Amino acid sequence: MFSIGSMYGIAQWYMYRHADEPLRLGASFVPDYAVNLGVDPVTTMDALINDLGVKRLRLVSYWENGEAVQGTYDFSFLDWQFKKAENAGVKVSLAIGLRQPRWPECHMPTWATKMPKSDWEPRLKNYIYEVVNRYKDSPALDSYQLENEYFLKAFGICPDFSRDRLVDEYNLVKKADPNHTLIVSMSNNAIGTPIGNPTPDMWAISVYKRVWDRTITKRYFEYPLPAWYYGFRAGWTEITRGHDSFIHELQAEAWTPDGYDIRTAPVSELYKSLNPERLTNRFEYGRATGMHTIDLWGVEWWYQMKVVRGQPELWNTAKKEFAKSPDLL
Repeated sequence: MFSIGSMYGIAQWYMYRHADEPLRLGASFVPDYAVNLGVDPVTTMDALINDLGVKRLRLVSYWENGEAVQGTYDFSFLDWQFKKAENAGVKVSLAIGLRQPRWPECHMPTWATKMPKSDWEPRLKNYIYEVVNRYKDSPALDSYQLENEYFLKAFGICPDFSRDRLVDEYNLVKKADPNHTLIVSMSNNAIGTPIGNPTPDMWAISVYKRVWDRTITKRYFEYPLPAWYYGFRAGWTEITRGHDSFIHELQAEAWTPDGYDIRTAPVSELYKSLNPERLTNRFEYGRATGMHTIDLWGVEWWYQMKVVRGQPELWNTAKKEFAKSPDLL
């Protein structure tokens, strides 16, 4: 009981300390995932900005896209996103490194998968440097997110989890661009606090509420954690590591059971995981953590549900929520 009371006290301290900060709602946007869902990524990004009203986007810089041919850099896939963001006054948090959002998590070019680490690691660093150098002067750039949930070994297909590589990449980015915030995300949803190096400018936390338990119960499972628990995590991290935290993935996408594809699963099944009412509650839960920067996860799916499946309810619900915070930046 004393431990719970102490955690709650830290959460309340954190919320009070940051109470006057503006709320910044944003979203992750992955063009490859939009394509996978069967929607045009350019049209999707336009809709996110012009219809949904998103003013902050987490974008990705997959190595497999930017250097599909060894030694040849092609940033056309990212240039058009930055141009749209710049023209619309949208701020960008740019994911960099090998491990970035969406399966298989580590987005390594085919040619690099055949190499030992001693060969692909310096080439990865060269690519990271090229990405940073290309976009560091963009007026849209707000921050970098280095190696998404780097130590999460239980999920994804990744060849390396060594701390030395993460530290080396951190130092590389800080040297190449000391003027922008550099973020490192924690490696799990519900427990833990960061230890060891590097110590970034900000920490990022994932918040997943309702998932499909494929191991034991074979049913949907709702994490029973109160919102203040994540306020405690942010507060404890700030006390022990000296820097603030934010939510870089607030689950707002259906988690489908085994045997279902999110693109084609019955709407009734998808809504067991995330329906419009749960989406509203998810926004409220995120705000109740006390963290004031919140990036939603699943916007490409909302758009696919609207334009491909004729189900605009999720999109319209999110639009109302984003409208509640018009001064986002």
